[in-house]
Amino acid sequence: MARTVNPLQFIQQVRAEVSKVVWPTRREVMLTTIMVFIMATLTAIFFALVDILIRSGLQGILTFFG
Repeated sequence: MARTVNPLQFIQQVRAEVSKVVWPTRREVMLTTIMVFIMATLTAIFFALVDILIRSGLQGILTFFG
């Protein structure tokens, strides 16, 4: 059975929980964002190279048998 909470009490609980959150600094956010972009770029390059290798291998096989 759900317990009903006074709206004022709910707001006080929310404020108490939000005050416990450790917010990242601007520097941490910037470094994390840059790392995400770097990893996304490296992943895109990796999959592009894998795609090129698979495509050239398949073309080689098809020209050999076709």
